Amino acid sequence: MNIFSKIKGDKVIWIVVLLLSIVSILVVYSSIVALAYRYKSGDTEYYLFKHSTIIGFGLLLMYFTHTIKYTYFSRLSQIALYLSVPLLVFTLIKGVSAGEASRWLKIPGIALTFQTSDFAKLALIAYVARVLALKQGQIKDFKTTFVPIVIPIVVICGLILPANFSTAAVLFVTCLVILFIGRINMKYILSLIGIGVLCLGIFIGIIFAFPHINNRVSTWKARIENFSKGDSESNYQAEQAKIAIATGGPFGKGPGGSTQRNFLPQASSDFIYAILIEEYGLIAGFALVFLYVILFFRAIRIAGKSDKTFASLLAIGLCFSLVFQGMINMAVAVSLFPVTGQPLPLVSMGGTSIWFTSIAIGMILSVSSSIEKENDKQNLSGQTEERLKTGQIEVA
Repeated sequence: MNIFSKIKGDKVIWIVVLLLSIVSILVVYSSIVALAYRYKSGDTEYYLFKHSTIIGFGLLLMYFTHTIKYTYFSRLSQIALYLSVPLLVFTLIKGVSAGEASRWLKIPGIALTFQTSDFAKLALIAYVARVLALKQGQIKDFKTTFVPIVIPIVVICGLILPANFSTAAVLFVTCLVILFIGRINMKYILSLIGIGVLCLGIFIGIIFAFPHINNRVSTWKARIENFSKGDSESNYQAEQAKIAIATGGPFGKGPGGSTQRNFLPQASSDFIYAILIEEYGLIAGFALVFLYVILFFRAIRIAGKSDKTFASLLAIGLCFSLVFQGMINMAVAVSLFPVTGQPLPLVSMGGTSIWFTSIAIGMILSVSSSIEKENDKQNLSGQTEERLKTGQIEVA
């Protein structure tokens, strides 16, 4: 049996994902040399095997997810949203910390952690798409439509904010995009932006008044100040990334030829785009951007073909979130943005973040697969009617 017959959905998205996975394995293997010497006595194969296994399992998750009819995600989003709140609260209190931020929970039995914000992100995007789809008849009503949407957005983004401002901001902007496409009244969207700014201001005010509660605001402030200064001492990572990009040139130093991987603390994650350009050149850098653009436009195409509101909003929301995150990561690498800590989707070395990204793409492919099935049914029905008209089928 042909294995490709089991793969449904947009084939271009499958190809893009496979290409990104190959790029990820190649660049991660090259960029983890310093990490391997620091923690595994130079055993780079350990990280290669671990990362390749994570990528492989992510592809399996993507395949499994795309076989599920997308309508189930609408129902599951409610349960997932209710689970997200206690998970996020527990992460803030008892989560694994890094850089004064509690972002991760340990998975019992295996040496992996996961960011609860990744789970909450999927849940919130699917939930917002669900509510908008159900409320299309009262889409302009404030009480019955806007309020049930704005409360989860504020709660989820507010719980992510203390530990991870960039993720909360990306998710908040994604929700605004979904609301705009879902035809929510523009004045309500502007009011939500105002609520978001107000909540952020209150949070910062509380932290400045009681600095012992959370030190993240000082970290954000330092990053912005260092970025605005532009000096080498304050922007060590950004400077090393710029050196990597400058020395890479149009065609790069070749696979494994990176020098800056020994100086960039986050060479395999936050600044992997700089290592890619150093080794494979600016041409490869532009090609990677092009792959993300293709992914986004294919999702728009899928949304345009679907006559179901939930399917369209789900596909656009999930893909926008992934591509927006990717663009921010690459903007940080080329010093257009301050350091944010956002990984490059499907490329940066990671654990469960890759799996949640794979699930999100699987959900988009599920929408595409359903559209293909519906089109096949319509084509079959049309062919049958045509054959009946021409007398090619005898009716008993």
